[in-house]
Amino acid sequence: MNKQELVVAIAEEHDMTKAQAGRIVDSFFSSTGVIAKELKKGGRISLPGFGVFAVKARAARKGRNPQTGEVVKIKAAKVPAFRAGTGLKAVVNGKKK
Repeated sequence: MNKQELVVAIAEEHDMTKAQAGRIVDSFFSSTGVIAKELKKGGRISLPGFGVFAVKARAARKGRNPQTGEVVKIKAAKVPAFRAGTGLKAVVNGKKK
């Protein structure tokens, strides 16, 4: 499912226009949306039954250039992460409707 299909599904399920549903999806998932803003502040978003969005620290490490074999340093970074909740896992595994 792509973004447009998600917008249509939300609009149909909640009896709203596609424009309204599109604004909701954008406000939640865009790079300037609710999730991104909270993660940028170092926060986390917990949605019981669905999962948790959080920021994880990735340590600096050494990598290898695949073309030359040269060892390169990879800087430490903060990366967004999602951990699925038990409710979502149950739905995916067919244990819940």
